[in-house]
Amino acid sequence: MIYLEQIRESRWFKPGLQAAAGVAAVVVLIVIVWAWFGWQQSRGLTALAAASQLAQQVDKPDTPPGTRERAIQALEVVIADYPRMAAMPQAAYQLGNLKYSAGQYAAARAAYELALAKGASGALRTMAGMGIGYAWEAEKNYSAAAQAHAAAVKGLRPTDFLYEEAMMAQARDQALAGNPAAGVEIYERLLRELPRSAHADDLRNRVASLKSRPGQ
Repeated sequence: MIYLEQIRESRWFKPGLQAAAGVAAVVVLIVIVWAWFGWQQSRGLTALAAASQLAQQVDKPDTPPGTRERAIQALEVVIADYPRMAAMPQAAYQLGNLKYSAGQYAAARAAYELALAKGASGALRTMAGMGIGYAWEAEKNYSAAAQAHAAAVKGLRPTDFLYEEAMMAQARDQALAGNPAAGVEIYERLLRELPRSAHADDLRNRVASLKSRPGQ
């Protein structure tokens, strides 16, 4: 008891209690924020799952009219309401696909760019980048399309998923943009990198066709 009285009378007792109370308050705040964040993540994922299920119905033959519009709206609500959701890149990519299929190419690019900005990685990063390229291509802006496909393939190895498709798209866009020599260079690079490609014959035919153009 005497020892406890000495502790209470110590000049460090009250500041110590205040510090302990402050630490406890911070810990409680962290727990509350973490719980809220987890709750928001859970709600976001649930909303995304519902929107994704709706998006999957779009191309089915018996899909009711207006399904695409409802799916787009559902994804836009998810993106607006849960901007910090970990699955934001997936939501933005799905929105980009729906916008693209609706012929809204500028909006599709914006969605794909959002997927990249929110940290899309791996195959999703490549697909979002290619989506940007295809959206430019649909608008016949082949130079921008070639640049987008070049960005999508950056950092990939020849054996990586979608590498060949992105390179072929880039070469095609270069040729359509009036740069057939650049297209030939990319096709020939692919033949060197992937000599056993299932597209090898097609690649050779494209090279021959571009080289046969006047002035080549």
